[in-house]
Formats: sequence, structure tokens, C-alpha cells
Amino acid sequence: MPKRSLATGLADLAAFRDALRDEALRQAQADARARREREQREREAHLFRNSVGDAVPLPPTGRIDPPAVAIEPTARQFEQDELCALAESISDEIDIDRLLDTDGDLSFRRPGVGADVVRRLRRGHWVLQSQIDLHGLRVDEAREVLVNYLTDCMKRERRCIRVIHGKGLGSVNKEPVLKGKVLKWLAQRNEVLAFCQAAPADGGSGALIVLLRPPASRTRKR
Repeated sequence: MPKRSLATGLADLAAFRDALRDEALRQAQADARARREREQREREAHLFRNSVGDAVPLPPTGRIDPPAVAIEPTARQFEQDELCALAESISDEIDIDRLLDTDGDLSFRRPGVGADVVRRLRRGHWVLQSQIDLHGLRVDEAREVLVNYLTDCMKRERRCIRVIHGKGLGSVNKEPVLKGKVLKWLAQRNEVLAFCQAAPADGGSGALIVLLRPPASRTRKR
């Protein structure tokens, strides 16, 4: 055999030997890893058996657990962003005076809503179902809280609510800062049909009684 062919054959044998050695090393490492994992599981099983001691499984009761009801994911952050955007879209610059009835009680009714609705609202025709107190909130906070509250009232099918904005007794110059703001905000909300100043027993000049639209499903039934 030529010397060059012999050298090539020896090199191939050396490479094959090295490959076998590497494979054997990898297999030994895999075996060692599997052995450690098996020993770890055995230790954990032994620890569990020692922990439960003489405990035995409860006897079967025959009860069949109902399948879990899948809850659809809710994009809460998206909803919150939408509410914030909606709150910011409510303007403080509208001319509220032209929207209010000139009866001295700061009443409002949306176009198409009869004057009798305001009269009945003032007389307590609808039962108060909920209320929110905006006392102590900054203007931006009060706007967002009110938007959230109105949205929640519509979901819960609340029709008649009270919004307490305060009389401004604790504010600078004793002026009701939120009062005028709340009037403007409510007048811009489509779900608000009408509102009027509360009776003295319900907060007087520090609160409004608000009538909301009926739920859409109830409107369709009619």
C-alpha cells in the first residue's frame, strides 16, 4: 500500500476513534443527567410520603363536578383607555345656559323629551337606584369617575340616579367648582335624558337627580 494511502487511512481511523469517544462522552453525560433527575424525583416522592404520613384519600362521594365555564378574556386596558378618551372628549367650554330650562332649578331635558319628564323627575316619580359623590375630587378625576359611573349604570340598567357635586362650602371662595362642570358633562352624555336639581331632602343645590335612557333591549321590545 502506498505511504500516502496508509496515512489517509490512519487519519480516518483516528477521526472515527475521536467521534466514538465524543459520542461515548455525550452518552455518559446524558446518563448522568438522567440519573440525577431520577434521584431528585425519588427524593421528592420520599419527602411527599413522609409529609402526608398516614393520610388516606377521601372516599368517593359520587359527586360530579360541573365542567369549568370558560371566561372570555376582557380587554380591560382597552376599555379603560376608551373611557379615558371619552372623558377627555367631554368639553368644559360648551354654553350650558342655553341648554338649561329657565326655571331656577337647573333642569335639563334632551330634545324630544317632554317637559312632564322633568316635572315627574323633580317630584320623585322614579325611585333613586344609585348615587355617586364627587366631593373632594379634582376636576379631571371627577370627569373620569363620572364617565365610568354612567357607563356602569347603563350596564346595570339603572334609570334614576343622584350625582352629588357639592355646594362648594369647602372650596376656595366658597364657590361650587364641580357644579357647573357636572352640568356640562351630563348634558353632553347621550345616555342622559334629563336632570334637575335635587329636592332639599336629597341634597338640594349640592346634587342633581338624573334620568338615564332605558336599556336598548327594553327599547326594542317596545
